[in-house]
Amino acid sequence: MKVLLRIRRFDPAQPDLPAWATYDLELDPHSTLLDALHRIKAEQDSTVSFRRSCGMGICGSDAMQVNGRNRLACKVLMYTLGPVVTVEPLKGLAPLRDLVVDLDPFFANLKAVKPWLINDNPPPARERLQSPEERERYDDTTKCILCAACTTACPPFWNDPSFVGPAAIVNAHQYIYDSRDEGTAERMAALTGPKGIFRCRVVFNCTECCPRDIKITDAIEQLKRDALKGAP
Repeated sequence: MKVLLRIRRFDPAQPDLPAWATYDLELDPHSTLLDALHRIKAEQDSTVSFRRSCGMGICGSDAMQVNGRNRLACKVLMYTLGPVVTVEPLKGLAPLRDLVVDLDPFFANLKAVKPWLINDNPPPARERLQSPEERERYDDTTKCILCAACTTACPPFWNDPSFVGPAAIVNAHQYIYDSRDEGTAERMAALTGPKGIFRCRVVFNCTECCPRDIKITDAIEQLKRDALKGAP
């Protein structure tokens, strides 16, 4: 199939670089967008910059806007996109070069909710046991791969990057509802502050674009309800 790719370009060292570059390709319809980007870089323009790693939808490195929607380039098949494909960097984070954005604010927000197990009790000899029912409480949110697609699809985050964003909330949810964890009070203090869960406007962009199909909005609403009840 013949495809025209329009790629948003940015190079801080060359501010006069055209804002868009176009590339004509002949591709197998079942190629991925990541395949197409590799072809462009190898055969037409070695300066095109983008992140990628595993190429299998696990690492989350290659999130970008594809025809206006946040997606992983390695999971998008070209035949689903049509003859003209527009590719842009994630919105709400500063571009560093072309499709590469500055993820430092994203990870700073993640760190603020302490996404790790907090338990100061002496560890047992083997493991901290948990029933299947206890695991089920937070199973969905363990699937997050930190691709930043959800956070950069969030209008409140676009307006104010100090909002912790959906990805940080999802990762906090995982530990708040983990029966082995004892850091709920610390996390809820961060999540119920001015930069937390009540900034969410229930737009559903985050849930719609999640490549792992996490029910992100449901998780955020659960945290809101439990915060108001005072008992996660």
